Amino acid sequence: MLKSDIRIGPRHPRFAAAGYELTRRLSEPAMARLGLHKANGQFAKRTIASIRERLQRGETVYIAGLAGPGTHNTGVALVEVTQRGGPRLIVNNEEERFSGNKHTNEFPQHALDNMREVLRRMGRDIGDIAAFVTTWDYPALMAMLIRTSFEEALGSFKLLRSPIAPAISLRQMDQVRRLSRKLGSMYGLGEQLPLICMPHHDNHAWYSFTASPFADMREPVAIAVLDGTGDVGSISLYVAENGEMTQLYCNESLFDSLGAFYTVISSSQGGWTWLSSEGRYMGAAAWGDMNRATNPYYQRLKAVLQLGPNGTVHLNRAMANWHSDPVDNPYKAPLIDILGPPLRPDQLWNPDAVLRVEDIHHRPDTKDRLDKAAATQLVFEDAMIHVIDHLLRLTGTDRLVLTGGVALNALGNMRLLEHFNEAWFMEAQQRKTRLHMWVPPVPGDPGVPIGAAWLFAHMAGAPRGAPLSHAFYCGLPPTHADITAALKADDVASAAIGQVATPEGQDAIADLMAFMVAQGGVVAIYQGAAETGPRALGHRSILANPRDPNVRERLNERVKYREAIRPLAPMATLEAALEYFELEDGASDSDYNAYNYMVLTAHSKPQARETIPAVVHADGTGRIQIVREADDPLTYAYLKALGRRIGVEMSVNTSFNVAGPIAQTPAQAMETLRRSKGLDVVVLVADDGTAYAAWHAGERNNGRFKEWYAEWTKARG
Repeated sequence: MLKSDIRIGPRHPRFAAAGYELTRRLSEPAMARLGLHKANGQFAKRTIASIRERLQRGETVYIAGLAGPGTHNTGVALVEVTQRGGPRLIVNNEEERFSGNKHTNEFPQHALDNMREVLRRMGRDIGDIAAFVTTWDYPALMAMLIRTSFEEALGSFKLLRSPIAPAISLRQMDQVRRLSRKLGSMYGLGEQLPLICMPHHDNHAWYSFTASPFADMREPVAIAVLDGTGDVGSISLYVAENGEMTQLYCNESLFDSLGAFYTVISSSQGGWTWLSSEGRYMGAAAWGDMNRATNPYYQRLKAVLQLGPNGTVHLNRAMANWHSDPVDNPYKAPLIDILGPPLRPDQLWNPDAVLRVEDIHHRPDTKDRLDKAAATQLVFEDAMIHVIDHLLRLTGTDRLVLTGGVALNALGNMRLLEHFNEAWFMEAQQRKTRLHMWVPPVPGDPGVPIGAAWLFAHMAGAPRGAPLSHAFYCGLPPTHADITAALKADDVASAAIGQVATPEGQDAIADLMAFMVAQGGVVAIYQGAAETGPRALGHRSILANPRDPNVRERLNERVKYREAIRPLAPMATLEAALEYFELEDGASDSDYNAYNYMVLTAHSKPQARETIPAVVHADGTGRIQIVREADDPLTYAYLKALGRRIGVEMSVNTSFNVAGPIAQTPAQAMETLRRSKGLDVVVLVADDGTAYAAWHAGERNNGRFKEWYAEWTKARG
């Protein structure tokens, strides 16, 4: 590649820096007048002092972390803090679950209403919250967006009025300006409800570290926030020592970003919109040529990301154009020469544009498109490894917490564990060890409200609190009244099928579910508070038989109505996971806790593809979830019962949704059933322990559930 084919850094760095500094100086006092205060400002310091005094007096304090409008994945987290126990997460409500608008940037009204209901059940109300903290440092975010819009002037001025990153644009910042006043008016708490603006990547890092198995270690722990963007940059590196966290580096760039690279390529090549494209494209990569030596696109595509000294990553602006026009004109000529022209915005979600493996038999370019997906994944993994290599050498540790939206790439996470093996550590650190890594259940922005509240509690002198062991924090468990009301829909049949309030009743319901799955049934489970984060983990899941080689095609075509490239995940007991997958020693801390949340893929063992073909992806991997009895007794009992029925304590697990967010309410559960003609039955568990079954009524009733239920009941005597 010629030097003329490489350009890193903005065209007008001084102009952009001047815009950044001016915007920060003007926006900080302006936003303070609007009720949005800096985390190091006087209002925040007074609030911290007040909370510290209350904690020292033995009081219980509540802090709310707010992901407000104007950025994607709005919501709210509620944390209870004591001096003895530190912060305890009560709820982490994602607005999309209540509104039905995936990755929404709207005001989180439903999430806030649900949080208020939780408080009232505890004998509290909004006025008992000692501090509202936000997930973004809004003055810094505003300044960063201005800087980004000035970097390629005049060409980049378009970013002043169009999206810069997924669901983030300067035009949406007007919603933030009114946020404090709207909350104050809504809750009758004065003209403004003061908000404290917490740094976005600090929130990611602190939550992920304190939730990890490494929080009490004496040796340093490295923390990498790899993101689409934060409020200052897109890559931030930290080290935690003796309970304190220090930022080592922030790249101060939105577009020198692993997340932006993957988002733009996956959307403009895969045919899906931002925030919906990344996971699909990762699934597509497995169908392409994942060999760096033979992939026809990898060698040329890797020039898009320039890997520099000290772990730096720079976008090659001579090839890419998403730093100026990410929506309409994201490629320059050299990149078009490699990948072909990008799909236009009006082509996204068009069946003729969306990448589908099933087209490979009659669409000549499908194999090429899959190889491009594989090349994109390989370049992405190169950059991940480059950044983490520097961080581990710099900190001298073998413990890594990985977070940020990029950490949702489960395949890339597995590659890190494979790359940083004993040979690497012997060369780099002259000791016999290997990488130990942990990824939180919510590494993306839905987890940042937790981080903002936990970090502010730490600033007020509270201890760290206990690590997380599960992710069931979104909303309230369904009430008996809510479920029975939802079951009255005209096109739904239902019946009470038992109680899970006792171990015997729980085992019976679990065995019924296992019996139906063993008969080829597709069963949804709806119980308790929902999972927070993008993965269904047994509270809002669709279950099927992993031994059935046709179940992936059936689920994708008749239940989920999604692309054939999408894999199905294995849900398993620890014993079954160890039997059928190569669980990495580097993810073994806290009894393989890193595999609890479907954030890591694992290579299957030789016998797996024959025994559990439905959950082994095209590349021989599975994005595994280990279920623990203490965290989810009903799902664990189901897996044990399934082991007795089919010989494997493992199930297909995919999220209980169809073309939208995971079902949050009983009414949404019934709507999902109505949308999915291939779903046989939904098992719903009310907060009083009553279990119900719901299935299609009328012409869509295939009769399978009633037959299975009668046969199962007869067999039990």
